[in-house]
Amino acid sequence: MKRNRYFFEIVLVIASMIFLSPVLQAAEDPQDIKGCPEGTTCTAVEISTAELKQILTEGKTPVIDVRPSKEYAISHIPGSVSIFETDIDEMAKATPDKSFGPVLYCNGPFCHKTVRVAEKLSQKGYTNIKKYQHGVPVWRAFGNTAETSLSGFQYVYMLDKTAVFVDARSKDEFKTGTLTGAVSIHQASEIEAANNDGRLPYTDHGTRVIVFGSSIAQARKLAEAIAQRAYWNSSYLAGTYEDLKKTGL
Repeated sequence: MKRNRYFFEIVLVIASMIFLSPVLQAAEDPQDIKGCPEGTTCTAVEISTAELKQILTEGKTPVIDVRPSKEYAISHIPGSVSIFETDIDEMAKATPDKSFGPVLYCNGPFCHKTVRVAEKLSQKGYTNIKKYQHGVPVWRAFGNTAETSLSGFQYVYMLDKTAVFVDARSKDEFKTGTLTGAVSIHQASEIEAANNDGRLPYTDHGTRVIVFGSSIAQARKLAEAIAQRAYWNSSYLAGTYEDLKKTGL
């Protein structure tokens, strides 16, 4: 009986892999996102999340967030720069080599800013333009954290009363003073406990969670761990706790 049960379980696992594999691949397939707004042409190559990560790691190709600057400040893909869609001349300055265009992204599959910008850059003679059509929403949905600028942090802190602010500094540093309303989570191993004791909004994973610390690297490391626990609206401050103190928050 045990042998039959194990055989049945193995068959189920194999069947699940066969049927789910195309679905998982489709979620990360840039060719699955097609179409251009009426009156425009597709002038950019769509790239996947994995390809974008490689480009960001290499640091040779500009990755441009074409959304309004306030949206960028609140949350953006780490390593990208903010240039609004109408500022084509600024994008040209950021990408001097016309034979190797930039990577463009905005607010996901239904955001057509990238298409419009790619067309304008193409008209200026740019080739090899790329677009990450998944955009910020899907980047985060795949378990990647975002970065929040100091001005974006201030905006959220003042206006979003549901947001959770996580202090990644040591417990001793936290005790000497922190941001009003912030919770202390020093390392990834505390996340499970934070889920259970209310420090993290376990019943609403869409709540904004912004991590700050004594360094950007410290905040990013914890924010990445929190994102991997399905807190898709998480980000980290591109600054330090000392920077926050200087703003008077």
